[in-house]
Amino acid sequence: MEVKSRHHLRADEIGELEAAIESKTGVELDGDSYEMVELADEPFDVVLVDGESDVVQFEDEAFLTVQGANRHGVTKGVVTVDAGAISFVSDGADVMRPGIVEADAGVSEGDLVTIAEETHGKVLAIGRALVDGEEMTGDSGKVVESVHHVGDDLFEFVV
Repeated sequence: MEVKSRHHLRADEIGELEAAIESKTGVELDGDSYEMVELADEPFDVVLVDGESDVVQFEDEAFLTVQGANRHGVTKGVVTVDAGAISFVSDGADVMRPGIVEADAGVSEGDLVTIAEETHGKVLAIGRALVDGEEMTGDSGKVVESVHHVGDDLFEFVV
């Protein structure tokens, strides 16, 4: 990933970012330093919070990275998968209904969600909901499209 530019966020941008992250994930970011890293060759940018790549910015939508979600403990917008789905989700596969054991009922179609494993609650991926949270469990069908997962370029991103 090629860094195009870097700059610190203004106070109003930080306030908007913190509010957006809290409303979507339940996480109250409280960093001392927020730096936007614009990438030349990716459809997203990264926000470093106190030097950590905790936030990803997709066009006008900010969300936590896998590392950020694990570091801060997400409480909203979580889709939990069983042990059989872990290797697939960790490799970037979309999430299918049979692998889901629980989904936040507050999730709406189109929302970004965190995908966690049921045993330890570790976040494996970030995805976009293809259906509402109440419709995610069942016997068949894709319900979450993966957009970022353990081991991808964003996960390995170091500045």
